Amino acid sequence: MTNGKIARVRTAALAAVAIAGALAAGPVAAAEWRAWNIHVDGYPNTVAMDKFAELVAEKTDGRVTVKNFHGGVLGSQPDAIEQVRVGALQVGNFNLGPIGPIAPAANVVSLPFVFRDIDHMHTALDGEAGDKISEGMAEKGLIALAWYDSGARSFYNTQKPIEKPEDVKGMKVRVMNNDLYSGMIAELGGNPSPMAFSEVYQSLKTGVVDGAENNWPSYESTGHFEVAGFYSNSQHLIIPECVCINADLWNSLSPEDQEAVKEAARESAELQRELWAEREKTSREKVIAAGVKYNDITDKAPFQEAMKPVYDKYLAENPDIKPLVELIQNTQ
Repeated sequence: MTNGKIARVRTAALAAVAIAGALAAGPVAAAEWRAWNIHVDGYPNTVAMDKFAELVAEKTDGRVTVKNFHGGVLGSQPDAIEQVRVGALQVGNFNLGPIGPIAPAANVVSLPFVFRDIDHMHTALDGEAGDKISEGMAEKGLIALAWYDSGARSFYNTQKPIEKPEDVKGMKVRVMNNDLYSGMIAELGGNPSPMAFSEVYQSLKTGVVDGAENNWPSYESTGHFEVAGFYSNSQHLIIPECVCINADLWNSLSPEDQEAVKEAARESAELQRELWAEREKTSREKVIAAGVKYNDITDKAPFQEAMKPVYDKYLAENPDIKPLVELIQNTQ
């Protein structure tokens, strides 16, 4: 036998011993999942996703580890949603807004005033309604493990407090490019003005629009409070985010690991919600201290009633969603 053949036999023998030892000892390495997140370091979601990764490793005894990629470094949100759907990425922290066109059940959260307030959203999504939305998403390759906050959007403008639907009449209000949001402003008597978010500050300053709508941190961090000094707490849109996993991967897990991963996601959601509430409080205090005139809209019923044509149109196009809308509205 030549020296070359002896070396190959020896290498093969050593490899066989290594494989046998690995099989006896168990898996040689944990399954490592890659997770997408658009937010930057220090943001509530980023901190919570890092906690999720820590808890997954802990609760699965190292059988699964999660490597987070923050700041959208693995692509845009629509791209990342598709990557998780097909399994190129395993996990993502996504807003339900861009999932809605893919999974109609998820689009229900974009209906104006479908949630009465943040607490109502938490109760609904942590219960049966959230399970129904996740089931609809599962048909499109995504399983929602837990729900994160992304704030409640409210009206702000350059002119006056908004206390009743009539106060919106005649106002030019910037909205995101979505028929549901344009319909909302139109039914309140305003003029919806879809435009890029980057254009809103200058448009408010120059009077191209009279108002816009967003959550406290966005209102504060963009400086919109400097040019639109009336903030009316309508909470007309409460669009949550999810921690989502590829459906095929989820179905391949043992019941034990499914429970461990879901527990990790839900515990991370508790942390995210606490951090988000602190962030909102800080932003709110900052803009009020700067002189913003703030009011709560205590009676939302007239606003909700004004949305009937928006709902009628949406449900005519999506009749299967009606029971889910009613389930959310009837959640106490």
